[in-house]
Amino acid sequence: MRLGIYGGSFDPVHYGHLLLAESCRESCRLDRVAFIPAAVSPHKRDVPPSESKHRVEMLRLAIAGNDAFEISTIELDRGGVSYTVETVAAMAELHPGAELFLLMGADSLVDFPTWREPDRICALATPVVVRRAGAADPDWDALRPLVGEQRLLEIQHAAVEMPLIGHSSKELRARLAAGQSIRYRTPRAVEQYIKTHGLYQNA
Repeated sequence: MRLGIYGGSFDPVHYGHLLLAESCRESCRLDRVAFIPAAVSPHKRDVPPSESKHRVEMLRLAIAGNDAFEISTIELDRGGVSYTVETVAAMAELHPGAELFLLMGADSLVDFPTWREPDRICALATPVVVRRAGAADPDWDALRPLVGEQRLLEIQHAAVEMPLIGHSSKELRARLAAGQSIRYRTPRAVEQYIKTHGLYQNA
């Protein structure tokens, strides 16, 4: 099985997340994509996320009807800071024999060498670096000290370009706090869930 691992806060999930996952599924011929909401993101410790139950339910609503998408609460169940290397290692144990692919935005590639055990991540899973259409090519030099030349070529070959879509969770939270519309930025079911539960009013 070819399994995509897609971690993030998903606070809230929006069409940019879904389009990235679908672009990777198609381009890398993934059988499944697991959305993994973080308990605490290492790079967002100063911004407490919304309650996990809300983020999981919004994800469930967003991916409903897509049999290739699933949710894993492995990081929420583990608790604490969610380090990617621990998640990838755990997914490798849960899915023995599966070929793992770590989905990540090209902007994350710059900081990737500062992640916990980035070389082990590359050994356990193939990073799928996603750039938006029209954006500059990823800076592959960040990976050169971590992997051999052959492995680097494999990672470069797995890179994905997705259509330009400028939404971000931070933008949606700001719009909601200001009483502005988020229609067509996230699935309607997610929008209705946010409204029903009064989320992000004080974001």
